[in-house]
Amino acid sequence: MTKSLKLKTLARSALAAALAAGCATAALAADLKVGLSVSLSGPNSSLGVPYAKGMQAALAYRGEVNGRKIRLVVLDDGSDPTTAGRNARKLVDEEKVDVLMGTSGVPAAIAMAQVGRDAKVPMIGLTPIQLDPAENGWVFTVAQPTQLMIDAVVERMKKDGVKTVGYIGFSDAWGDLVYNALMKAAPAAGIKVLGNERYARADASVTGQVLKLIAMKPDAVMTGGAGTPGALPFLALAERGFKGPMYGQHGLINPDFVRVVGSAGQGALMPTGPVIVAEQLPSEYPTKKIAMDFRAIFQKVNNAPTSDAFSAYSFDAWLVFTDAAKRAKGEPGTPEFRQSLRDAIASTREVVGTHGVYNFKPGNLYGVDERARVIVKLDNGQWKLAN
Repeated sequence: MTKSLKLKTLARSALAAALAAGCATAALAADLKVGLSVSLSGPNSSLGVPYAKGMQAALAYRGEVNGRKIRLVVLDDGSDPTTAGRNARKLVDEEKVDVLMGTSGVPAAIAMAQVGRDAKVPMIGLTPIQLDPAENGWVFTVAQPTQLMIDAVVERMKKDGVKTVGYIGFSDAWGDLVYNALMKAAPAAGIKVLGNERYARADASVTGQVLKLIAMKPDAVMTGGAGTPGALPFLALAERGFKGPMYGQHGLINPDFVRVVGSAGQGALMPTGPVIVAEQLPSEYPTKKIAMDFRAIFQKVNNAPTSDAFSAYSFDAWLVFTDAAKRAKGEPGTPEFRQSLRDAIASTREVVGTHGVYNFKPGNLYGVDERARVIVKLDNGQWKLAN
């Protein structure tokens, strides 16, 4: 094990211990329980660690509802969907949580959602998730729907004069979501999608896929990755001398991606929630104040600034949960309360978060609109508002 890997492992262990200690402190007085499963280890940890830190900031920001203290129980899924499902079951059966939250990837979130449905425990997802609300009415997500974000990318491509775009993304549900959204939006904008190259999150190289894309001679390339592994296509395209525009999506907005991609990501354009460029927003923007409040509490709790989109999703999920918990009826820990909490989440109205303004309704997993997206450009390692 390298020194760098040892340090990362120790850091993640320390984070898990800190989370556990923080939860234990509140255990005796807690009468509302939130169960969080995220990836504190494995390839998705660059997403999962910010999720966990954002949740700790949220707990510090609002630690009780109607006089009831909130206990946060955190489990590491190791970036494995099967483990995420087991964690959800443990949180429900052993910890008796009132709400599930997670996780760091679409396949793992789907695994958790199935447990929530079967156990009749509401779940607030932190990542885009594609489910039929008619089959699972217990799940909601604070993440922006993929189509909403990719529509913004395609609008930008059209503005930039792109006529053909190559695609490379993960060989899993997230890669599918991005590709399908691109295929739906591009034709109407007069843009032809070339190729559909895929790679696994744990792959070390995408050279073969990139060579195929370059041979198609696209004007630009769209990527469907997330976190640190999402940097691979940018690095490979830069090595092969590709000079066209590069586009990404909100799964790439985190400091580990920026660190790993380096100069290969210079000028890349992608959509994100407005929290990433909160200080660059006009004063009247609806999410600006809460976004700045979030940054302040995150700094206080974690002794470091937030520079990713994922910690803010946790914060928004907490805001939605606590708003609904104020309106839920019954005693926490009971089926009646969980049902009432689910109904309250489904009737959320104008809850202002860092990523957007949330309005849920039955039959719709997502609660945001166009106020939840801006286009940013990576400029010398910093995200700059592009629109």
